[in-house]
Amino acid sequence: MSYNEYIAIEGAIGVGKTTLARMLSEELKASLLLEVFEENPFLSDFYADRARYAFQTQIFFLISRYHQQSRVIPQTLTRERLVSDYLFDKDRLFAHLNLANDELAMYERVHKILGEQIPTPDLVVFLRASTDVLMDRIAMRDRPYERNMARDYIDSLRRAYNEFFSSYASAPVLTIDTNDLDFVRSDEDRAYVMGLVRAALEKGSIQQALPELKEQAPPTGIRILKGGRRRLGDFQRFHRALDQEKGFGSDLGMNFAGLTEEVGEVGREVKLALIEAERLAEKTGNYQEALDRAIDGRRDLLSEEMADVLAYLLKLANYTGIDLEAAYVRKMGLNWQRDFDARLHDLQEEA
Repeated sequence: MSYNEYIAIEGAIGVGKTTLARMLSEELKASLLLEVFEENPFLSDFYADRARYAFQTQIFFLISRYHQQSRVIPQTLTRERLVSDYLFDKDRLFAHLNLANDELAMYERVHKILGEQIPTPDLVVFLRASTDVLMDRIAMRDRPYERNMARDYIDSLRRAYNEFFSSYASAPVLTIDTNDLDFVRSDEDRAYVMGLVRAALEKGSIQQALPELKEQAPPTGIRILKGGRRRLGDFQRFHRALDQEKGFGSDLGMNFAGLTEEVGEVGREVKLALIEAERLAEKTGNYQEALDRAIDGRRDLLSEEMADVLAYLLKLANYTGIDLEAAYVRKMGLNWQRDFDARLHDLQEEA
């Protein structure tokens, strides 16, 4: 069965998300999912009085986007590629821009529950533009409820998008500066953007599927099972789905105990491999060859125990609210800059 990619287009109001989504769906022969925002009954009131209507507007958008994406995305991806002109995660960006205090806390609780059910894109295309360019494009399309949109609001939204995607790690992101691009009127610009997207999709590797879950598992879990481009965060989401399906406990202490037990099992397999290597080395006289043969003999058991270690680590990351991939990248970035020779010298001096 072929793997069908899910591509989401994002960016501030007026940057050209829907236009590019339509073009990509034609180029890639993909289904198209467009955000339905005109039906929000609070939208025009919100633009007139943001403080008064922010919460109603935001909650309506959240639930509407959830109902649309949780239904359409999993069904479509069983048949064909999908291009959407919005990312479910971006809803929080608007919430943090427009809500505060108890309203924001209530929104966060609802978003956390709903967000777990939404499949993750294989690629997010983030379109950027300056505030002046955004204002010009908004004026050009002349939507009635956008005519009184404040420049300060668009500028704050632009900066919020830049900040959001500077730390976004749930899916690969292709960032395209559109200030000097006109992919509507210029065939050259359109071909350039299409080439960027195709290249970004081709970078991903196709991975084998994970074990089957029952149909009542969250859609994001079902999506992960089918194979395709995955990152460490996808495995964390899989374990949330697995825990829900199997009723596994989330007690932090018990799962930490499980982790230490599995680390011990890895240690046991390594110990047995070393003992076997010593025995073989006495016969062959070549310790490295003996060690390779001993590890080969226990590789299946080692792989099972290491997989259990990873599983418990992913679960612990879930239960403590840690994005394990982002934490790893951040820590390895620090390690890359660290002078380990100097640190070793300091330890020797302390000793």
